[in-house]
Amino acid sequence: MSWTASSFTEDLASQTSDALARVRERKPLIHCVTNQVVMNFTANTLYALGASPLMSHAPEEAEELARLRAGLLINIGTLTAPWLDDVRRILAAEVAMGSRRAVLDPVGAGATHFRTEAALELLATGAFRVLRGNAFEILSLGGESARGQGVESFEESDAALHAARTLAQKHALVVAVSGAVDLVTDGERVVELRNGHPYFTKVTGAGCALNAVIAAMTSVTDDPLLATAQALAAFNIAGEIAARNSAGPGSFAMSFLDALANLNPSDITSCLRVEMTSGNVQSEVLP
Repeated sequence: MSWTASSFTEDLASQTSDALARVRERKPLIHCVTNQVVMNFTANTLYALGASPLMSHAPEEAEELARLRAGLLINIGTLTAPWLDDVRRILAAEVAMGSRRAVLDPVGAGATHFRTEAALELLATGAFRVLRGNAFEILSLGGESARGQGVESFEESDAALHAARTLAQKHALVVAVSGAVDLVTDGERVVELRNGHPYFTKVTGAGCALNAVIAAMTSVTDDPLLATAQALAAFNIAGEIAARNSAGPGSFAMSFLDALANLNPSDITSCLRVEMTSGNVQSEVLP
C-alpha cells in the first residue's frame, strides 16, 4: 500500500493504531543496550507500549540474543571504552544474522570527540535501521557546525534536515531529528510530525525511551520510515494526553506511562498532526 502527501495524515493515524495493536498482540522482545541512567524508564515505557524489554549488556550472550530478539536499541549515553568494546561484539552478532534491526541513539554526539567518533564507528557497521537524535547530534554526525551543550541542542530540527538526509543516504537508514517539530527522512522522503509536549525535555530518559519505542515499531512494520513516524506519533500523543493531567514533569513521567498504556485509535486520530513533504510511503506488515 502507498500514500501520497495529501492522504498521509489520515493513513498514518490508522496505520499507527494498527501497528500499536500488533505490538500489543506480539509483545516483541526489544534488547536495550542503553545507559545506566535511563534503564528503568525505558523498560517501563516498553511495557506500557505492550512490548517486552530486555536490558542486557553482556557480549557473552550476544549471539543467542541476536536469535531471540525482535529489535535492538544501542544508546551511548554512559559511554566508556570497555562498554564500546562490548557493543562492537553485540553488533557483530547482529550483522552476522544478516539483519538490520538496530536503532542508534547517539547521545551527546558533538559534545566530545570520543562520543562523535564512537557514534560514527557504530553507524559504519551497517547494523542500523534507524538513527534518532536531536539537531545538535545529527548536525555533528553529518560534519556540520552546530550549537549545543552536552546532550542539549540549541538548534531547531529543520536546521539538521540536510545533515539528516546526507546521513540517511550514506548509511542506507532512516534518520529522525527530534525537536518542537520532529523530522523523519530516508534521504528522499521527509515526514514532519508536530505532536509532543515541553515536559518531555524535563524528564531524564524521555528521548532514550522514544528510541526503544522506535525499535518496537520497526519490529512490526516493514518500512522503517513509516515505523519511525508511527513511534513518534504514538509516543508524543501519549505525552500530550499525559500533560493534561500533570502538575509538572514529575507527575507527567508517571502519567505518560498510563497514557501510553491506554492509548487508543480515537486518541491518535483526533490528535495527530503530521505532514509528508516529499515522496510516497510504502506499508507492509511484518509476519
